[in-house]
Amino acid sequence: MSPVIPSENLVWLYRGTHEIFPHQPHSDNLEENFEQYLKKCDHPLRVKLGIDPTDSNIHLGHSIPFRKLRAFQDAGHTAVVIIGDFTAQIGDPTGRSEVRKQLTPEQVQENAKNYLEQLSPILDFETPGRLEIRYNSEWLKELNLAKVQELLATMTVGQMLAKEGFAQRFKQENPIFLHEFLYPLMQGYDSVMIDADIELGGTDQKFNIAVGRDLQRHFGKPPQFGLLLPILIGTDGHKKMSKSLNNYVGLKENALLMYSKLEKTPDTLIRNYFELLTQLSLDDLPENPRDCQKQLGIEIVSQFHGREAALIAKKTAEELVKKRNKTSKDIVAEYNLSGVEFPAKLFYVLNASGLCSSSGEGRRQLQGGAVRLDGDRVTDVNLSFETVEELRGKVLQVGKTKFIRLV
Repeated sequence: MSPVIPSENLVWLYRGTHEIFPHQPHSDNLEENFEQYLKKCDHPLRVKLGIDPTDSNIHLGHSIPFRKLRAFQDAGHTAVVIIGDFTAQIGDPTGRSEVRKQLTPEQVQENAKNYLEQLSPILDFETPGRLEIRYNSEWLKELNLAKVQELLATMTVGQMLAKEGFAQRFKQENPIFLHEFLYPLMQGYDSVMIDADIELGGTDQKFNIAVGRDLQRHFGKPPQFGLLLPILIGTDGHKKMSKSLNNYVGLKENALLMYSKLEKTPDTLIRNYFELLTQLSLDDLPENPRDCQKQLGIEIVSQFHGREAALIAKKTAEELVKKRNKTSKDIVAEYNLSGVEFPAKLFYVLNASGLCSSSGEGRRQLQGGAVRLDGDRVTDVNLSFETVEELRGKVLQVGKTKFIRLV
């Protein structure tokens, strides 16, 4: 996966890295040769990673660039996390076949708070000078029409339509709204405002990062490098990790649920997961695929819940398997929602699924804080769901050991 054979002391940089651009390893121009730029730079690099908090939860796929950001922190550089509280109200059009729903400032702020809480096990929040958290509304909300016009004048419509998502929508005659053209320019302008030396992102972010390079040149600043990281394939082994596809592992999930998902990781993904989600040497992995799955579960759960909780989760999962049909391959039982009439209260679903013996017990478990939905604690006794789609694919749990997947 690494683009070049790295110097021995830069293994951390290339582990799991899909591409660094521009990358001319034999060039004497430091703007084209990142490895030399990194070695010769006389100040800590400002390493940018932007997030648009369009949802409240993060999964393991989202964590990959933050792990690389932590590697830069550990190497003595400054991580600059851009909370896109302004751009999230537009929504990144990358990979979208339709316009994103625009969020309110209040929704963005609440999501950003949850994001940062979930990132605390990954990033170094403590060492002075290693982390800046910036909100791009700080500069974007101050843009006047003249500055917006200047930004728009740096790109042509043809260049914008070359962006994969736009090109696809244009071909399919799906609407492309003018405000969406502003998104790559605003993300790029973030790089100008924080003097980014390098920007991290998934492989789908190359266009946006390149726009940042162009804008830095336009404003008379050195252009940033781009470091692209793979998009994580989900636990189904086929499509990218996504909540909507129900093939994800959430950072807020409890230890047992997280372990139960990871210990079933397809063999074809094991090595990739170890490379992208852990620091373990790939040469030291167990030869037996089943042992690899278990070790993966323990390693990742330990990151978010501690080693002791990970080992307890492993033991509990094994006990659950023994209690069920020994030929069953699924640790998480399923409950078909076809028999539930919607709208439906959650306490009714708890009863209907067998997790609680009655609706009354369901209410009591909710009041006591024992109920989780996809890892999130639920205490609202009157919580109701309008359609089956709001629950399908989610894991409903009561206590530490009783949980089912709603299908």
